[in-house]
Amino acid sequence: MTSQPTPPAVRLDRVGKRYPGGAGSSGGSASYAVHDIGLDIAPGEFFSLLGPSGCGKTTLLRMIGGFTDPTEGSVLLDGEDVTGLPPHRRNVNTVFQSYALFDHLSLADNVAFGLKRKGVARPEIRRRVAEMLDLVQLGDLAGRRPPTLSGGQRQRVALARALVNRPQVLLLDEPLAALDLKLRRRMQVELKQIQREVGITFLFVTHDQDEALTMSDRLAVMNAGRIEQCGTPEDVYERPTSGFTASFLGTSNLVPGTYRAGRVLLDQGPALRVGDRPGMTDGCRVSLSLRPEKIWLSDFEPGMARVTGVVRETVYSGPTTTYLIELAPGVTVHVLEQNTARSRMEDRWSGGEEVELGWRPEHCLVLD
Repeated sequence: MTSQPTPPAVRLDRVGKRYPGGAGSSGGSASYAVHDIGLDIAPGEFFSLLGPSGCGKTTLLRMIGGFTDPTEGSVLLDGEDVTGLPPHRRNVNTVFQSYALFDHLSLADNVAFGLKRKGVARPEIRRRVAEMLDLVQLGDLAGRRPPTLSGGQRQRVALARALVNRPQVLLLDEPLAALDLKLRRRMQVELKQIQREVGITFLFVTHDQDEALTMSDRLAVMNAGRIEQCGTPEDVYERPTSGFTASFLGTSNLVPGTYRAGRVLLDQGPALRVGDRPGMTDGCRVSLSLRPEKIWLSDFEPGMARVTGVVRETVYSGPTTTYLIELAPGVTVHVLEQNTARSRMEDRWSGGEEVELGWRPEHCLVLD
């Protein structure tokens, strides 16, 4: 007997959300917040929606959670169409940026709140609450109240309260945004470890590229209500398919020019060697995408593309130094170098100095 394939934990089938009117609209025209999204998220996957404010990522999350109704398309959870169901009838839980804890209740009672509403037996509630508080390393603080906790501890309580209900999918709407930088980085690692331990599908919304790259199994970059690109962090970072993705995810030098015979000819300045690009037509306008950390300033290898520029700015940032180097009038690229144990202050380039840059042609992306 042939086994049936496991359905996605979340399937979005041409989901859209439009509102009447909106910026730039006239008469009865509608404005799309989310447009024609098709997406499958696998069971047990840590998936992130990444994009700038207003790109539609939170609207998409709210449609999956049942807080907002789509105007078109379907939302399926574990193969079941839940498009018309209210939030309490969907096997999902949401962790919001504000945490929404009850200050007058203890941590244990906060975590137990949803189980009590479901009528779960008291011994089972005590067991599951203790298990969840131990998971988020707050077991010894069960009797404390939220106002006495740090921001990171309150975030853990909100996470435990959501996980204790054993949802099929956990939705996280920028839950780390209110934390300071060092705590946010620590919580990124802890959140990923918790997700692996419980094995639940996490759908994480963020505008922070570092969060998305650090935690995700896969991510979708959103722009103006659409998905620009979807893939693993490495795929999306190393092989962006659009100028928007290249510039939003990390820092990328986007240099306009004309493609011809394995080179990108700048409007003013040198021709930059990028190698043959099958399917690229000579004479077409392109943008050359090159990450700052892929550019070398010394110890060049055979076969590298090389060009000369002038240092316009040097920015020291502790572990790294960034150089702004002008290749031609109006064409400046960023170059990132690690400050290693062998680096010396006197070896850094200064403004006005002429330098040679090099890169491997395969590290260039030519975007049509």
